[in-house]
Parts: sequence; structure tokens; C-alpha cells
Amino acid sequence: MSAAPPSQTVRRRGSPSAGDADDPSRPWTLVATPELLLLAASLFWALTANRLFLAAALHGRVATDPSTVGFAAALLVILATLHYAMFALLATRWTLKPLLALLIVATAFATHYMQAFGVYLDPSMLRNVMRTDVAEAREMFTWSLLPHLLLYAVLPLLLLWRVRLVRRSWLRGTLIRIGAMALALVLGVGTLWLVFQPFASLMRNQRDLRYLITPANYVWSIGAVAAAQFKGAAKPRQPIGLDAAPGPLMAARADSSAAAPVAGGPKPLVVLLVVGETARAANWGLNGYVRQTTPELAKLPVVNFSQVSSCGTNTEVSLPCMFAPVGRRDYDEATIRGSESLLHVLARAGVSVQWRDNQSGCKGVCEGLPQDFVQTLNPAGLCADGRCMDEGLLLGIDERLAAAHGTQLQVLHMLGNHGPAYFRRYPPAFAKFQPACLTDDLQQCSQQQIVNAYDNALLYTDHVLASLIAKLQAASAKVDSVLIYVSDHGESLGENNLYLHGLPYAIAPDLQKRVPMVIWTSAGLPAAIGLDTACLQRRASAPASHDNLFHTVLGLTDVRTSLKEPSLDLTQGCRSGTTAAP
Repeated sequence: MSAAPPSQTVRRRGSPSAGDADDPSRPWTLVATPELLLLAASLFWALTANRLFLAAALHGRVATDPSTVGFAAALLVILATLHYAMFALLATRWTLKPLLALLIVATAFATHYMQAFGVYLDPSMLRNVMRTDVAEAREMFTWSLLPHLLLYAVLPLLLLWRVRLVRRSWLRGTLIRIGAMALALVLGVGTLWLVFQPFASLMRNQRDLRYLITPANYVWSIGAVAAAQFKGAAKPRQPIGLDAAPGPLMAARADSSAAAPVAGGPKPLVVLLVVGETARAANWGLNGYVRQTTPELAKLPVVNFSQVSSCGTNTEVSLPCMFAPVGRRDYDEATIRGSESLLHVLARAGVSVQWRDNQSGCKGVCEGLPQDFVQTLNPAGLCADGRCMDEGLLLGIDERLAAAHGTQLQVLHMLGNHGPAYFRRYPPAFAKFQPACLTDDLQQCSQQQIVNAYDNALLYTDHVLASLIAKLQAASAKVDSVLIYVSDHGESLGENNLYLHGLPYAIAPDLQKRVPMVIWTSAGLPAAIGLDTACLQRRASAPASHDNLFHTVLGLTDVRTSLKEPSLDLTQGCRSGTTAAP
């Protein structure tokens, strides 16, 4: 065999390769053990990613007080050791750098949105993030994100790239890793013991603060969502309302059609249930807001419910909850998500159910039932960049009314006031309140500009609802009808430096939990079902919630089932005759 050329370096077994830490050809190389690198990352996150947690934990304390300084230092130690212990088992020479790279980028995104909008990354919020569509995600990528990513993602990644981890045998590396994790746990637990009383009191009184601890918050929440989805995927939705059956009035309608009604019989009934998006009660003109954001509805004989509470603060929670028999009053997320909805109960009784969506889907509420999407229908002049104006929900309504028979429920899921791009939710003709925020980046606008754009979007929602009512009125000679509008949740528009929605329900402001709701009925419906509309107007000033929706729709459609709680039917106390029975 020929000898290696003099210029070629012969590497002995166990010596470093050209790309290893001690390669002199790679300047500015940092040499570290996996444990030291993970410790540096944990300290970095404790100091830079937990500003909101530390501010909330230290709120009300005197900054110069020695006890405050000691408590703050203890919190930093707890944060660092918590994250070290979480990721220590994965801190091998081969896995640590890819893991840290992923966490650095994810944490930079997380802290930007937490600080910009005041959100908490709990499982509910992460479920929203994981199920968002492309159009919605695109609106969240704004120019203000870039400097944050440069500072908290790009620069750390550059440093991480220059780190070369030392080599060790597998056994030695495993033993050191386990020992380091044990030491971190001992240090963390010991520090926690020193400040246990104030820390325990803090976490007991403000339990949702744990969802500000970053990156532990989103790692835990992603795991919780994934586990719930895996568990849910393993079994079908549980049927509910197996005893659902048509009442006498619904049975009589079954033989009627708008084209050929039965002589002397009831007209077909069409219920339009319009699910609003991000409309808050505080800015609803019918509720006495300083601006008239509902001018068209104000001219119509609608019943406005002024004190309505939502089931959740985001669509992922509220939408399934409002279609469940037991909502916020006895909230059980696993049961709600694992069961059929109001729509399945109605369909089982013979109601013709159709879901039309102009947003991100029905969240399982309409699973297995007829549905269509405005974007797929692509109404002329109403769609652009993956989004459609809500007037697209009206497409084909006239034809459906003309062919109506029996009892029909059509659910229209609006795009409504979905933020942050409120200015994209309405055509130019509704840009009444000026100047409006004309960017997806709310940080670039004043609060008044944001409110102006938001109120313009409400004006458009008012117009869409009035247009639907006009179509129902036009068909009232042949069809009885009712329109119910209720928003899924509210919105923060900069109050207390909070934006958008999705805060944990226990600490969310009323602005995110109070929503508008209206009911309109055709001229002939009250007499047909024995409804006293004056009584309903009086009832509308009392508190109501999403919990009422399930039972009210059952009452209006005359579907009989043991699931119905008459006391939650908003029309129950204003009804006469046998149709009011559960």
C-alpha cells in the first residue's frame, strides 16, 4: 500500500475530525459540553422570554425592597432549572442543537405575540394556532415581527451554529446528563422551598400565570392538544339526543313546501342561525354604544339581547360549546368535543341542516352533515387573497327559500370582525369611521384607528344581517322564518394593553366575553308558534348566554328531546299552546 502524501493529515481513532470543536481552521468556535449549552439556553430564556411572567409575578411589590429582589432572583432560578430539567434527557451531542434551534425560533415567535397582544399560550390558544388557515396566519406576519426575530432568533442561532459539542462515550454522556438533571431539580426544588409561601400563594391565586412561562407554556400546551386529539381520534363522537323527535307542529310542517303548501297547514319553517366572529357587545349599536354601528338593524323589528355572555374567548372553545346541551355553566371540554352537537340532534328529528362557512370551519360541530364554503363557491367580486366578504354567505339563499319544505336550519359562519386585519373585513363603502387602521400590524396604529376599523367591520356585519332579513321578509308569504345572530366571543382593542382575544376565561376581560345577540321573526311566525314578541323584548334585557342557544333552537323548531331544559329556552316564558312543551 502506498503511504499517504506528506501534506495529508492522518487522523487516529478518537481524534477530532475537520469539523470538530478544536479545528483551528474554524475561528470563533465555542467549545461546550451539552450540559453547559443547555444551561446557557435555559438562562437565556429565563432572562429574555419571561418578561410578562416576571412582571405579573412581581406586580404590586416594591422594586427596591430586598424581599422583592430575592423573590425575583428565586423566580429566575426556578425558571432556568425548570427548562433545564425539561430538556435535559434530550441533551445528547446529536439531538441538542437541532432541539435548541427549534425552541429558539418557536420561543421568539411566541414571545412576540404574547408581548404584542397580551395572549396566554394555554392549550385553547395553541389549538387555535394549530388549526388556523393560511389566510389567517398570513395576516399575523407583520413587519414588527422582523426585528424581534433578528434579536431573539437569528442572533442566538448564529451563536448556536458556532458551538461545537465535545465528544464523550455514550455511557459517560448519559451518566453526566442524568446527574446534571438531578442537580437542576435539587437546585430548583431547594429554591422553591425558600420562597414557597409567596410562590404558592401567587400560583394558587393566579393559576393562569403558568401559561406565561416560556417556552414551557407552549411545549406543554402542544402536548396537551396532541394528546387530546389522539384520544379523540381513537373513538367516534358520542351520539346525543337519541330520543329526538318532531313535535306536532314540526310534523305538520313536514308535508308543506313553499311551492305547494298544504291548504290550512303551517308554512315551512326556515331558521337562519348566523354565528358572528369577534363582535363584542360594547361596540354594538343596539346596545347603546356611542356610535351607531347597527343602523340598518335599528330600523327593523329585531329583539336585541343586551347582556349575553360567551362560552369561551376564542372560536375553538365557543363554537363547539354553544352547540352543546351543557355549555359554560358546567363546562367539560372533553365531553363537548367528543359528542355530537345540536345540529346532529335536529337532523335526527328530521330537520334539514346545512352549514355554510366563511371562516375556518365548524370545529366538528357539523361533522358528517351537509356543508359548503364561501371560498369554494367563489361569489363574483367578493373573494381575494384567500378571503371572502360575508355577503358571500347570501349566495343561493333565495333559491333555498323558494324550495323550502318542512323545517330547515341553515347555519352561516361569518368572518365578521376577525382581527387583526379589521380593515379587510368590509368593502370601501363601509369605511365610515376615519382614520382607520389600514395594516395588519396593530402596533403601527393608534387605539382610535384600531377602533375605527373595528367599528367599520361591525357596520358591514349589520348590513349583511339586514340583507338576510330582507330576503326572509320577501319570502314571508310562503315561508315562516327566524334569524338568530350571536357572536362567538368578543375582542380587546388595546384596553389595558390587550389586543385580540383568547385569554383564559377566568381572567379575560368582559370585552372578550360579552357578545351581541339578536332574534328576528317573520310576520307570521309568532302566531304560528304562539310567541309573544313583546314578552320576548322584555326578556331580552335580562342576562343570557351561549348556554341558551341549544335549547332555544330546539324550542323554535319544535324538536322534542329529553336534552332540552325549558328554563334555558329564551322563548319559553313567552309561548302559549302545546308547541312550548319540552
